Amino acid sequence: TAVGFGMDPDLQIDIVTELDLVNTTLGVTQVSGLHNASKAFLFQDIEREIHAAPHVSEKLIQLFWNKSEFTFLATVQQKASTSGVILSIRELEHSYFELESSGLRDEIRYHYRFNGKSRTEVFPYRLADGQWHKIAVSLSASHLLLHVDCNRIYERIIDPPEMNLTPESNLWLGQRNRKHGFFKGVIQDVKLIFIPNGYITQCPNLNRTCPTCSDFLSLVQGIMDLQELLAKMTAKLNYAETRLSQLEDCHCEKTCQVNGLIYRDKDSWVEDDHCRNCTCKSGVVECRRMSCPPLDCPPDALPVRVESQCCKICKAKCIYGGKVLAEGQRVLTKSCRECRNGVLVKVIETCPPLNCSEKDHVLPENQCCSVCRGHNFCAEGHRCGENSECKNWNTKATCECKNGYLSVQGDSAYCE
Repeated sequence: TAVGFGMDPDLQIDIVTELDLVNTTLGVTQVSGLHNASKAFLFQDIEREIHAAPHVSEKLIQLFWNKSEFTFLATVQQKASTSGVILSIRELEHSYFELESSGLRDEIRYHYRFNGKSRTEVFPYRLADGQWHKIAVSLSASHLLLHVDCNRIYERIIDPPEMNLTPESNLWLGQRNRKHGFFKGVIQDVKLIFIPNGYITQCPNLNRTCPTCSDFLSLVQGIMDLQELLAKMTAKLNYAETRLSQLEDCHCEKTCQVNGLIYRDKDSWVEDDHCRNCTCKSGVVECRRMSCPPLDCPPDALPVRVESQCCKICKAKCIYGGKVLAEGQRVLTKSCRECRNGVLVKVIETCPPLNCSEKDHVLPENQCCSVCRGHNFCAEGHRCGENSECKNWNTKATCECKNGYLSVQGDSAYCE
């Protein structure tokens, strides 16, 4: 019937078919139903476990996800004066959807969750009378409709149920869980349909006269979005008209915007981070690496990179025990000493405690404090250019040119 009404099969799930119930399923027996177009099963009063397999639960979760309306349909013949759960979708003790028929109180109960809390709607109606009944529960946002035998029995506004099921959710047919809520009677045509007014697939002679709550809320939201868009477009149009009136007598000039700063055409600036000279040319930024003059340091000096400067400068070197130290490098003798202006100066430094065994202690090059093997030297702010990347070694960090780049003047910190 649903296919006859042009319904997308991906928007419905046939519970009996998905559960693959057969005569050998413990606790159920195939019997004649209200009609012969689908299978009907008698749920007997013994222990049973009729629940969905993991792939069916996953399909159910995906169908519910981000939906705002659905309809539960079933055809049942409940044993007179008995109570039981027709269908339950739950996670442990929490029900996302549960339809229960109480023949003791002549009630139909709908259990659901709202904002993490359990809710129950009670409908006085005698379903457990031994007769066949078609039941349909339709949810659309906060609007609930209950049809029994194609008659609209109840219509209510409730707290909107939670629709986003957790991955641990599972579906039980004819019971609440392994021990409780056993339904006694025959069940046929159990379906979940995710379209507005899904009860029409069960009762095609019922006319749809009004939009659903979800339809109405979507329409209202659409109008609000259009109003907001109209207000923004009006403000932009007014601003554009103001700018146009101011620009009528102006000469247009393409500018460049870099890091929040605007440069006029032919403006130049220095990018210290990448050591580049940049110029704005007709709205396009052109940058070239700063060319450093070759250094010809005297015999008692070495080229050294100084913080905040892109080009190296000559600084006096130190010699200790045949080892040559550049400015800022250290050597560990009886105490820690650092090369400053060609002189080894004693440095008072407290080394931090290490969280590794002594055999894993490593003394970095030109430092006085040991580190643990595998130390991340690059994380200490080792500076490399934009076409170079930092590499960790056992006792130091070095810059290496990226694939396709070569070092400039033998310095891999800057590559092109």
